[in-house]
Amino acid sequence: MILRTFGWSFGVTIASLAAALLYGGWSAVALCLILGILEVSLSFDNAVVNAKVLERMSAFWQKIFLTVGILIAVFGMRLVFPLLIVGITASLGPIEAVQLAMEKGDPKAPGTYGYLLNEAHPLIAAFGGLFLLMLFLDWLFEEREIAWLSWLERPLARIGKLDALSVIIALISLVLAAELLVAEEERSSVLLSGVLGLITYLAVNGLGSLFESSGLDDDPADGEHTERAATAAGNDGVPARKGGPTAVAKATGKAAFFLFLYLEVLDASFSFDGVIGAFAITSDPVIIALGLGLIGAMYVRSITVYLVRQGTLDEYVYLEHGAHWAIGALAVILLLSLEWEIPELITGLIGVAFIGAAFIGSLRRRRNGNSSGDGDHVQIGAEHQRV
Repeated sequence: MILRTFGWSFGVTIASLAAALLYGGWSAVALCLILGILEVSLSFDNAVVNAKVLERMSAFWQKIFLTVGILIAVFGMRLVFPLLIVGITASLGPIEAVQLAMEKGDPKAPGTYGYLLNEAHPLIAAFGGLFLLMLFLDWLFEEREIAWLSWLERPLARIGKLDALSVIIALISLVLAAELLVAEEERSSVLLSGVLGLITYLAVNGLGSLFESSGLDDDPADGEHTERAATAAGNDGVPARKGGPTAVAKATGKAAFFLFLYLEVLDASFSFDGVIGAFAITSDPVIIALGLGLIGAMYVRSITVYLVRQGTLDEYVYLEHGAHWAIGALAVILLLSLEWEIPELITGLIGVAFIGAAFIGSLRRRRNGNSSGDGDHVQIGAEHQRV
């Protein structure tokens, strides 16, 4: 199972390290390993959330996520995206941006590739922060059978019945961040970037939900049909999710396509801090693409598939909760980074802490006989559903 799931990651790691050795010697190999570890540590919560979405997609679309998706993650987010940001910021053409990226020197020196990318950080942080904040708030205000921090999650789920509450809170957070943490000359661009992040979340999430609930999602290429609910509730009577794409089993066709888009935008939002943080280690885009992209992103995807195939999220039911709390913390960190520089070590440790605490809580719950005595079963409709 390990070799079948992580085989490609092992192979890509060996090939990437060999390429790094040829490109820049043993120092380049060391930098690739550091960047790969950085990416995995920052994105483990991303893998948990990805797994929750991926398990609702057919085998065909899971393969698309692992093939086309990895190309987008590596070349799109870790290579092309920084070049695009620098090109727009410095009014450079594509060739000039690549030439600037390949120049050696202090990445903090004005006019360098690393410096220009860092200057664009407020726009990146606002976009990613609002996207992740919306994901967290929609999950937080959703009624669920299982609650990890029951004393907090249950009351907030009841408050979440107020329509558009997550959008209201996200916009208030953006306005406060722009007013209190951003210089006046950057305020309008930060506000615009944050609103675009919110719109992106609403658009991708809404389109995914639309096609899942419609009859337009059959795809003969998948060799199967989407299992659809006749009502807004799922087959087990649990209300449909609103924290991310809705929970319809084995989505195909258009529904799966928008789930795929959702995963890619989610991965992009998670990768922002890693891409920026990588420039504290090296400004060489080739090393960043090999370490942060090929090695790190590939392992994150393998972990995602492993969680799906092993049914880990069904056995350790609080992992999803811990991942979403980590997402909320990352969203806050991105917004705070508009004013203060927050080390990637802190960002990574916060995510690991939430995931670790959720894992320990899941183990304790299993030892106690799942739902016995933990207060995690609730009344749904007229029937008492036990988890």
